[in-house]
Amino acid sequence: NMVMSFRVSDLQMLLGFVGRSKSGLKHELVTRALQLVQFDCSPEVFKKIKELYETRYNKKGSDVAQAPPQHRAEALPLHSSYDRGSAVPRTLPTTNIDYPALYGKYLNGLGRLPPKVAKPEVRLVKLPFYTTLDELLKPTELVPQNNEKLQESPCIFALTPRQVELIRNSRELQPGVKSVQVVLRICYTDTSSPQEDQYPPNIAVKVNHSYCSVPGYYPSNKPGVEPKRPCRPINLTHLMYLSAATNRITVTWGNYGKSYSVGLYLVRQMTSAELLQRLKTIGIKHPELCKALVKEKLRLDPDSEIATTGVRVSLICPLVKMRLSVPCRAETCAHLQCFDAVFYLQMNEKKPTWMCPVCDKPAPYDQLIIDGLLSKILTECEDADEIEYLVDGSWCPIRAEKERSCSPQCPILVLGSSDVNGLLPTPNGNGDSGKAPADVVDLTLDSSSSEEDEEEDEEEDDDDEGPQPKRRCSYEKGLVSAC
Repeated sequence: NMVMSFRVSDLQMLLGFVGRSKSGLKHELVTRALQLVQFDCSPEVFKKIKELYETRYNKKGSDVAQAPPQHRAEALPLHSSYDRGSAVPRTLPTTNIDYPALYGKYLNGLGRLPPKVAKPEVRLVKLPFYTTLDELLKPTELVPQNNEKLQESPCIFALTPRQVELIRNSRELQPGVKSVQVVLRICYTDTSSPQEDQYPPNIAVKVNHSYCSVPGYYPSNKPGVEPKRPCRPINLTHLMYLSAATNRITVTWGNYGKSYSVGLYLVRQMTSAELLQRLKTIGIKHPELCKALVKEKLRLDPDSEIATTGVRVSLICPLVKMRLSVPCRAETCAHLQCFDAVFYLQMNEKKPTWMCPVCDKPAPYDQLIIDGLLSKILTECEDADEIEYLVDGSWCPIRAEKERSCSPQCPILVLGSSDVNGLLPTPNGNGDSGKAPADVVDLTLDSSSSEEDEEEDEEEDDDDEGPQPKRRCSYEKGLVSAC
């Protein structure tokens, strides 16, 4: 009865007290206030309603006739769309309005409200690392109370015994951080598509009597580039009353023209290991399907003059430059190259970007697949870091050039043994002196140095009593450098 007797200003003060939207016609404000009393009534809300009622009607010495009757209401202006023949808004006569008849038997008849066009609601994008258990407060617009730049929007709610039990019995991700949490999410007030988390300027969140930490800015390594702020759900659990007591949350924000909405959710936070296990369970693509995709990629295009006979795929993850363990990519990616799912999930757990490291296009968790064909290749090909897919869907390893680097840089010329220069046979280690060693010629020397050496050898032969063996190079027997 108190709420239905309120005027527009009283209804706006009540809805602003709990952070609800104050815009709309009077019957919309009444409907919103009645829903608040029926579903979200708390001692603070009831106290505020009583205060507003007593301030307006419970004055001493006031005339009894001034007190509003229980079933009387002011004229409700309707939108011009109700009167298609006139562009001027009409008002309903006051004598035909009866709130109990219009809204049912007080709060119990809200289902019999006059039909109206449902406005689209603000939706937030689903976050892979958060599983929503309950929606504590639907996305509600932050409405400025005055013309000040710094605004405050309060919200009051209480947890149910089941929700308290879920939080208390949840495991700890780390000391003091439970996996089941009450989180605050903020986004732009845009109903065209699901919105990503976006903080308003000068944001501060107060839970009961303590301020909650809000993620800060990432420092920028590039000169002239402003630092970015990671907008994530804000965990409020450690500051809340886990009992039947009501919790009061106050969001301080800067009013600079853009409209924001806030929502409260009970969620379960997931880890990268849990997401990886889920991906291994439901996200593996069969090798035959991957093989068919390879064939489609290499299929000859009749309009193309260049025929593709194969495509190379590296077995090294582009993120950490290590061999792939769980090869994955997004289904929306046009390339066959994969990255490692383990490191990709760990990276997005710390700093969520969900961008493909190969093509720099969005690769959200819901679109990730594990390449079954490449997983099989990794187990069969352990001595290669790259493979090539062929047009028939088969593959072959591409060996590294380490095997080629084992040979000398200069080509070797092998000459047969010769004794035409009158060389004396040199006995080998086995005592076999019947064979003459191979003649080794160093082709790196120029002709002038060779002639001088020959003249010196001839002079030494004339002076000595007997012939001397020719000087030998330090190369191995039978090998000549061809450089």
